Amino acid sequence: MMAQRRIHTVDVFTSAPFLGNPVAVILDGEGLSTEAMQAIASWTNLSETTFVLPASREGADYHLRIFTPRAELPFAGHPTIGSAHAILEAGLAVPKDGHIVQQCGVGLVEIAVPANWQEHGLSFRLPDANVSEAPEPQLLASALGAPLLAPPQIVDVGPRWVIAELADGDAVAAIVPDLAVLADYDRRHCTTGLTVFGMGSNGPIVRSFAPADGIAEDPVCGSGNGAVAAYRLMHGQVAAGDAYVAAQGMSVGRNGRVTIRYAADGIHVGGRAVTCVEGVLTA
Repeated sequence: MMAQRRIHTVDVFTSAPFLGNPVAVILDGEGLSTEAMQAIASWTNLSETTFVLPASREGADYHLRIFTPRAELPFAGHPTIGSAHAILEAGLAVPKDGHIVQQCGVGLVEIAVPANWQEHGLSFRLPDANVSEAPEPQLLASALGAPLLAPPQIVDVGPRWVIAELADGDAVAAIVPDLAVLADYDRRHCTTGLTVFGMGSNGPIVRSFAPADGIAEDPVCGSGNGAVAAYRLMHGQVAAGDAYVAAQGMSVGRNGRVTIRYAADGIHVGGRAVTCVEGVLTA
């Protein structure tokens, strides 16, 4: 039987509407089948759509399922922040000691909620990264049409991002990748997509591509930026105690900002968010 379910569309990694990365958050996901969730995610045609469910693990405030237009993800960054923003606005979770806890495919993800979170945003601790060498590096360089500064690596933080560093931010802005080649690569190697970065004058410039999941270019990607942060730490570009702000989205008419902080307990990824749509979905 069809039911009316609350839906918010939240723009993430921005304080101004329409400049970040939108996520559709279905606040009443209970009772929907996996097939129905995937159909809704395909219909919204956003990079991710999420479904809020009651928690089934001790210590979690809610259970979140995350879908691209083509597949379910065990974890993703901008849906985590956008969904937490919607859940807090709707009063579905109350912070304890400045945190709420999300249950998802990678386990429990702690989200920091400052007292003034509407103004200063939310952040999460990135799941531990597993890093390996990316196969076919020359194919990736050819698909990007740009030389790579170092061999690319797969950084697995739930999503398995291939991370490639380019000469600088201008080089990142200039690439026109061969999306068909990248989609074939992801299918062959079971990777989520390719995130590239290069240093600009104020921090990294980042772009993320996941064409095999129906996302030609993700406007502003939390897990991709988290994977870049793990890559940079491993390569000695940053150290514990450092922090920076990455920019992403300019190539697709957005202007997102992602905060990265290296703390004693790991890498924290954060940003602001704003609700653009509140409504009812019949599903």
